[in-house]
Amino acid sequence: MMSSVLFSGPLIVFLIFVAPLWLILHYRSKRKMSNNLSSDDHERIHMLTEKARGLQTRLETLERILDAESPSWRNRYE
Repeated sequence: MMSSVLFSGPLIVFLIFVAPLWLILHYRSKRKMSNNLSSDDHERIHMLTEKARGLQTRLETLERILDAESPSWRNRYE
């Protein structure tokens, strides 16, 4: 009987105070994570998009140079 009383006290405290607070904080953090992108994220995406466009331009330039200097280069690598 005594061991069940010792066990039920902390269990009741956990269920009344800790568990609801834990659930509230958990779902609040999940909601914050699922919100729209921050301005920092938008800025990074814009920067990466510009970098990707620049790399695409460089690749096209390199392909034009290779086409002019060695027209059969694509056959070896495709």
